Amino acid sequence: MKSAPVRLLVALALLLLTACAAPASVRPTERPDGALVAQTTSELTVAAAADLTPAFQELGALFEQQTGIRVIFNFGSTGQLAQQIERGAPFDLFFAANKSFIEDLNRNGLVIADTMEIYAQGRLALWNRRDSPRKLERIEDLADPVFERIAIANPEHAPYGQAAKEALERAGIWETVEPRLVFGENVVQALTLADTGNVDVAIVALSLSVQSNGFWTVVPAELHPDHPLIQMAAAITGTPHETAARQFIAFVNGPDGHAIMKKYGFMLPGEIPE
Repeated sequence: MKSAPVRLLVALALLLLTACAAPASVRPTERPDGALVAQTTSELTVAAAADLTPAFQELGALFEQQTGIRVIFNFGSTGQLAQQIERGAPFDLFFAANKSFIEDLNRNGLVIADTMEIYAQGRLALWNRRDSPRKLERIEDLADPVFERIAIANPEHAPYGQAAKEALERAGIWETVEPRLVFGENVVQALTLADTGNVDVAIVALSLSVQSNGFWTVVPAELHPDHPLIQMAAAITGTPHETAARQFIAFVNGPDGHAIMKKYGFMLPGEIPE
C-alpha cells in the first residue's frame, strides 16, 4: 500500500499531464479512501443569438461527440446578450446576429480581437400557421387588415427586429402595420406568438422557419440593406477556456458546422455578397 506522500505525488503528476493534454480546466478531488484523483471540467458557455437555437443545439451535440467538450448555450436577443457581457457575465464565447455588436465589444476590449470571425448571414422570413386562412407571398401582403396582429422581435435590441422594421419601412407599409405590431424579446418569442395563435403572422428568422410546421416565405435582403444580418463570433476576453473557444469557432466554420448551418437556411461566409 502506497504511503500518503507517494499518493499525493502520483496525483500531482497526473494533474500536470492532464493539464497539458486538454483544453479544459482540471481540479483534484478526493476519493473515499483519501487518494487524490484528477477530474476534468470540459465545457464552454456560449452566448448565442436566438436565431441559432435549432442549428446550434444540433451543432453543439456533434461538437461534444467529437471533442468531449460540452457546450452550454444561453440563447437570447443579441443586444441583451451584449449588455450581459458588458456587465461581466461569465461567457466564453459570443455568437451575435449582427457583427456590429461584436465590433462594439472589441472597441471596449471585451473580446479577443483575433478570434473575431463572420460565420453566417441570416435571412428574414414571413411565417404563419398552416391553418391560417391566407398564406403570405410577400411582405406587402401584411398591409391587408386580415392580419390583425403581427409579431416581430423588438427592434430596440434584436437584429432581426431591426431588419424587420427596415423591411416594412422600405416596403412602404410601416405606418399601416405599426399599430398592429406585437414585439417579442427575440425572434424565438416572435415565432412562438404566431405558432400559439396569439398573433396572425410573424417576421422571424428563416433558420427558425425551415424546420417548423408552418408556412414561410423569404423576405428579400434588398429590403433591409442597412441591417444585413451578417453574423459574427468572438471569444470573450478573460475566458479560462480560450483554446476550446477557438476550437468551437473553427468547428462552426468548418465542414461539419457549415453543413448544419446550411441545413437551417443560413448563408455561409463564402456566399455572402460583398
